[in-house]
Amino acid sequence: KLRTGSHFSASQIFRHVLNTGQYEKAEPLFLEVKAIYEKVLGKEHPYYAGSLERFGSLYAVMGQYEKAEPLFLEVKAIYEKVLGKNHPFYAISLINLATQYMTMGQYEKAEPFYLEAKAVQEKALGKDHPDYARSLENQGNLYRNIGQYEKAESVYLELSTTNKLLIEKAMHHLSEKELNNYMSRFSGGQGQILSFSQITNSKILTPACFDNSLFYKGFLLNAANQVKRLAHTDSTTTEKYNLLKSYGRLLANEYSKPITERDSVKVAELEDKANDLEKDLTRTVAGYGEALRQVKWQEVQQKLKAGEAAVEFVQYRNQEKKQTDNTMYAALVLRPGDEQPVFIPLFEERQLTEILTADGESKSSELFAQIYNRGATPLKTSQLAGLYELIWQPLDSLLSNTNTVYFSPSGLLHRINFEAIPVPVKQGNKDKILGDRLRLVCLGSTRSLVVPDLTKTSPANDVVLFGGIQYEVDSNTVQLDSTEMNLLAAHSGELSFSSADRSAPQRGDNWNFLPGTEKEVVQIQSLLKKAKFSPQVLAGEKATEEAFKTLGQGKPSPRILHLATHGFFFPDPKTVGSQPSAVGSQPVYKISDHPMIRSGLILAGGNYAWQTGKPLKPGMEDGILTAYEISQMNLSNTELVVLSACETGLGDIQGNEGVYGLQRAFKIAGAKYLVMSLWQVPDQETSVFMTAFYKHWLEGKMTIPDAFRTTQQEMRERFINPYQWAGFVLVE
Repeated sequence: KLRTGSHFSASQIFRHVLNTGQYEKAEPLFLEVKAIYEKVLGKEHPYYAGSLERFGSLYAVMGQYEKAEPLFLEVKAIYEKVLGKNHPFYAISLINLATQYMTMGQYEKAEPFYLEAKAVQEKALGKDHPDYARSLENQGNLYRNIGQYEKAESVYLELSTTNKLLIEKAMHHLSEKELNNYMSRFSGGQGQILSFSQITNSKILTPACFDNSLFYKGFLLNAANQVKRLAHTDSTTTEKYNLLKSYGRLLANEYSKPITERDSVKVAELEDKANDLEKDLTRTVAGYGEALRQVKWQEVQQKLKAGEAAVEFVQYRNQEKKQTDNTMYAALVLRPGDEQPVFIPLFEERQLTEILTADGESKSSELFAQIYNRGATPLKTSQLAGLYELIWQPLDSLLSNTNTVYFSPSGLLHRINFEAIPVPVKQGNKDKILGDRLRLVCLGSTRSLVVPDLTKTSPANDVVLFGGIQYEVDSNTVQLDSTEMNLLAAHSGELSFSSADRSAPQRGDNWNFLPGTEKEVVQIQSLLKKAKFSPQVLAGEKATEEAFKTLGQGKPSPRILHLATHGFFFPDPKTVGSQPSAVGSQPVYKISDHPMIRSGLILAGGNYAWQTGKPLKPGMEDGILTAYEISQMNLSNTELVVLSACETGLGDIQGNEGVYGLQRAFKIAGAKYLVMSLWQVPDQETSVFMTAFYKHWLEGKMTIPDAFRTTQQEMRERFINPYQWAGFVLVE
């Protein structure tokens, strides 16, 4: 019920009706709120003006502009009289009026209000305030809408600089989670600048777009890694960082429990402690600000040799005269000798989504065979364009004299194997896939060409290989109570997944033993021994989560870490419409709000926890290794991680930060190269691929990228269906 004179109740009502769309029901409530404020506080009180402001916003959302305008004008008059023209609230009243006129297409009325609001905010708040940045965004949009592109370019350029300065300032006092939420406020401005560049091909803004991509892509990941690296240079900060990681490990243990069994008080306390400690580290770690300096496109260009190019793929909401729901993709291409980068519009996200989910068969072998078909023709089941037509054909003319492309994907492009993209076969041309034509190097950001990984690795040749893992419980070695034994017996016949499938079962099903992984690690072990490495194989019941988590503790992590097992990834339950009634029957790994809990690997004994939601015994690990748990480890001495499991390259795709899953986890942990899969590659073909890769790397004395590329070429010859070889990708 409404509390008389409560400003907060009015705000709560407004937020509720906007979220639920019950606008008609809200109107009488707002009239009542207005009457209460007028009677109790008078018509010149800021709370009364605030109620009018919300009332006007409601009418604006409903499209009843003739009712909204007089309310906004009255708010402006009240703030001007009571607070004065230099108050931030007065500036907000001006913005509300200007936005109202913008929506109505009355741009000549909007401009003076936007300009006055910007001047007030600059004087009252300063140029290093988010509200000032929002005014720049509004002003730039206005000039774009009325076709004054030169003015718009100037404003957008200032907006670009201001946004980055605000984020740089915030990174010294916000935790990663807080910084992620804060950065989302600037996504609209990025979209506006990219949309404007798409429309105008602005020579002034295109370089800024490339610089923005270098700045934003993987910003949080880069910041976290710099804190880790710099924290270990000082004993005090090292102690704090180790404490932060201990909080993370305790949280990982709580996150793995069913929601009903978690200690919510403990979780909240740990999250608060970790948050505060992380902010303390960012404020005090020596050299943090300098390590995160901005990289400019000119610096990337200086690192490019003749015949090389850098491509930053970007995604953004299409915003013409108003924001739309269409997500667009574009490429920013940079070559040696160019005066500046080139902006190339590509496609709408729905076009790529249609290809990846054609006929609703988003994971079938037939679909992947068609997507990566050798003839580079459109899918047989539809008239859709192929990957080449969408992604690469618009770049061809710019890259005709190029042999190496360093590229950084964005959005759904993280789920594409660029090397395997089929190209049109011209007469006399033997190129069948993009990898035949170009050397393609996938990077998190082309920024890494300028600021390489500074992690120091030791020359040790120790290797740990996980494979031939026993996922079932051995009742002879682990004593279970009668209830647990009955539960296991009840599910013993529900083996709906074949031994050739490394995909995720539902609760009640088992993870099957993978015979190919046992042979795989034995063969790789033999190759490693011949190459003077010291391989250790953890198989059967020895391939435990406890054994994995000892890596990097007390001594450097192994140079090579190979995991041949089952992998899992579940999409955000909010996006797939999970029913609340079904939540209790689902594993926490499927329904968690945390994206790095919904991605992971299965180790020894994992079936029991997958079925029951708890480990075999209190205090034991559960055999389900999540990406979040991996991210809390120290694998900074590991040169190569091979994830010989299904869908290990998948995860939640979150804006500029890329894929939240196993890929991000191993990067945070410190690994340099990662070999991962984009879909469920069959067991036999996976083993063949991995054995060949190690042979080329170790016996052929190739670099890791060259060995990987050679292996894919061989697999193409041996297995015609791209489903059997194109699923693996290498990420640096």
